[in-house]
Amino acid sequence: MSLRLGDIAPNFKAQTTQGELDFYEYLGDGWGILFSHPADYTPVCTTELGKTAHLQEAFRQRNTNVLAISVDPLDKHAGWVQDINETQNTTVNFPIIADPDRQVANLYDMIHPNASENFTVRSLFIIGPDKKVKLIITYPASTGRNFFEVLRVLDSLQLTANYSVATPADWKQGEDVIVVPAVSTEEAIKKFPKGVKVVKPYLRYTPQPNLKD
Repeated sequence: MSLRLGDIAPNFKAQTTQGELDFYEYLGDGWGILFSHPADYTPVCTTELGKTAHLQEAFRQRNTNVLAISVDPLDKHAGWVQDINETQNTTVNFPIIADPDRQVANLYDMIHPNASENFTVRSLFIIGPDKKVKLIITYPASTGRNFFEVLRVLDSLQLTANYSVATPADWKQGEDVIVVPAVSTEEAIKKFPKGVKVVKPYLRYTPQPNLKD
């Protein structure tokens, strides 16, 4: 199965470092991030799980639950978590799925035979409250993910979901956003009291709507 943007994210039950988990129940009515790792005790992935642990509060503020996965068994995960906590000076308190039978890996198309026939590629999925896939990023094994970019995309997606705006290239928190084409300029002027700057009929900016003046 090959997942694409807008597809319903498949539900599953799995054993994790925090017990058996139902994916949909874990997400609840919030957002979710599912990210995969080729194997335990790998250096790049060790830093990534450490960074995720450091950013737990940032994800919580965005009503987002994170969940990691590799095809290694549960006992290996337990030892790896200790290493992550020690080397990254953190505490991993989010679940890591044990997927030795590759059930979840196959559901989410994480096995790419040309990269490895046995291990998952390093993919990251953002799942919306509607359980649809909003983002898919796949990294090579040698390149650590940029989790600040993940947070930036999450902020952008949540702005779009809540305010009918999009974000321009290199957008960061606090900068102007773009009125989506589905909203007319007349509607935009009513919808965004902070003002609408019309550059072209199809390119209209407004201050980020969820920030206080």
